[in-house]
Amino acid sequence: MVDPITLEVIQERLISIVREMRATLARVAYSSVLYEARDFSCVVMNARGDAVAVSEDNPGHIIPLPWSVRIAIARFGDDIHPGDVILINDPYSGGTHLNDVAVICPVFVDGKLLLFPAIRAHWADVGGMTPGSLSGTSTEIFQEGVRIPPIKIYERGKLVTGVADLMFANMRVEPERRGDLQAMLETCRTAERRIVEMVGKFGMGTLLESIDVILDRTEEHIRELVDRIPDGSYVYEDYLDASGTSHDPVLLKARIDIAGSDIKVDFTGTAAQVAGPINASLAVTTTAVFTILKTVLDPDLPVNQGAFRPVTVTAPLGTILNARFPAACGGFAEIRRRTQSVVMGALSRALPDAIAGDVKGTANHCYVGGLNPATNAHFIFYEYPAGGTGGYREADGSSAFRSFDEGDFSSIQPVESIENELPIVIERTELRVDSGGAGTSRGGLGIERDVRLATDRATYSVLSDRCVIPPYGVHGGGAGAPNSFTYRRGRDEYQPGKVPGKATGCPLVRGDVVLMRSAGGGGFGDPLARDPERVRDDVATGYVTIDAAGAAYGVVLTVQGEVDVVATRARRAELAARRTTLAVAAPALAADEYRHGRRYVKLNPATAARLRLAVDAPVELVVPVGAPLRAWIDTDAATPEGELWIGAEGGAMIGVVPGDRVEVRALPLGTRLRMAVDAAPTSVAAEREVVKV
Repeated sequence: MVDPITLEVIQERLISIVREMRATLARVAYSSVLYEARDFSCVVMNARGDAVAVSEDNPGHIIPLPWSVRIAIARFGDDIHPGDVILINDPYSGGTHLNDVAVICPVFVDGKLLLFPAIRAHWADVGGMTPGSLSGTSTEIFQEGVRIPPIKIYERGKLVTGVADLMFANMRVEPERRGDLQAMLETCRTAERRIVEMVGKFGMGTLLESIDVILDRTEEHIRELVDRIPDGSYVYEDYLDASGTSHDPVLLKARIDIAGSDIKVDFTGTAAQVAGPINASLAVTTTAVFTILKTVLDPDLPVNQGAFRPVTVTAPLGTILNARFPAACGGFAEIRRRTQSVVMGALSRALPDAIAGDVKGTANHCYVGGLNPATNAHFIFYEYPAGGTGGYREADGSSAFRSFDEGDFSSIQPVESIENELPIVIERTELRVDSGGAGTSRGGLGIERDVRLATDRATYSVLSDRCVIPPYGVHGGGAGAPNSFTYRRGRDEYQPGKVPGKATGCPLVRGDVVLMRSAGGGGFGDPLARDPERVRDDVATGYVTIDAAGAAYGVVLTVQGEVDVVATRARRAELAARRTTLAVAAPALAADEYRHGRRYVKLNPATAARLRLAVDAPVELVVPVGAPLRAWIDTDAATPEGELWIGAEGGAMIGVVPGDRVEVRALPLGTRLRMAVDAAPTSVAAEREVVKV
């Protein structure tokens, strides 16, 4: 039996190995996406493929890695030897998207396979139909780059040259790709040396026994926390904006069953996989579930495989959350984040004080690529602007900040690095005023970033979400502003693709300015309950405009910028009286709660006319506790005047039954701009057309 002190020393030393891996790779990587953005994650796993130690890394990288290692173990069996290096990026084998390439290095001591140090790192390009590989309109995995099943890139310490040459010949900016691979290998070798040192100090038996105890202890702790959640079933749903090849929203639906210390999460009812990049494996879906549960229950203690054991996740094969080959999976991050939104929404009634407003909800992949005349080589500018995090019970959300689910990434790339290496000029970077969702605690603000092309031609690709359907608030809080990715040519602004936030290879010319606008976080609690002095401070610091202070918070300021107490009291009473609340109608009026893959609620035509709610208008059904239910309006003369038919399942999601009253709030969607007619430098398209999606 390992004594407690030795146990703690071994756990912390394993974690320190991972931290040294992170520091090493950041110093020796070739591409800025690794040494500046730190878009990589490190882990140490045991010989069974269990995650043993991680640090401040991206859960989306780390948690699926054990799936990959177990698949590699099953594939190679006893044919794993000292000096072997396994490479994998296959989404259907525990991967994420093809850009995230994993290096897995077995460590042997005295001929025994002991541990696997591993790194998953985002390579800025892995081939495919557009610079950067990720695109908003890919329809199958072949368009997204080189797919790498578990293969050996090194065998017994020797590079498999043919495999390496074939792989890199199909990737842009080959020197960077080769350099990043070598950096990842050397980083894992550093970890190997530290592991061998640990065996020398503690002995192999003590080390392996300690790892098993650490995993069991973590499982026991998580089960104790799960046991505190009220038993029951919690259901919620939300939507991705669109598939990339269609404008229709894409439904995600989760049912969480809690019984004692066990959690089962079932995604039956989620949309079938789509002809677009927003599909993912069950490994990614499981990652999303665990990330929320760990954040809510135990944000501080180290993560390892023991923490996963109380959780069971299922999703029907062939859905966007458990996709079949050859579904495109470039938007795995969008899937993961929306899955997190659904799990948060379901838990918002079970653990109301622990759930914050939604975050920006996407990775915001933006690529500008082309040929740089100065170097006669391809260049790729990869940006991923952070947004606002949700307001929470204790405080406002953070602005332009990586959220709990993203690890130690930078919010944006440094201007100096971009302009020194690429034909790009950063014209403006600032906080996006009024983007945070209104609430008792306000959501954090997003970013506004203007990027000008300083070479003759390039292409612009975007893979994002929450550009139409915004991040939700909770407990009456307002939605954050949605993401927006457009470009300006002359005085006109255009959308790079047919679907907001999803574009492939849109032509740019010198002087075009890419406009990046990231989403704000959702609000927490009723905005009319926010301390007026906090609103005054928000106006003074430029987070909220005077108009928004009056319209969203009901706070009236004097010419001197102070709170007018009397006018504010009157304004808030007026806003409260103008809210639309309707009684929930009996469920027998209709049976079908969905049409065209989205939820519909029904109003009497006279009620709809009085409230100026048109058929197909999007709304939020807002309740004092929990996340709002998103739905679209339909009319039905059988619905009593002044009432709202939700449907039994929809009512259960937000905890209302017939006779209860619910607030109906119009849901402002993002706007859609017309695409440029011609990308030639001498041609500027006609006047911009703004259309509600």
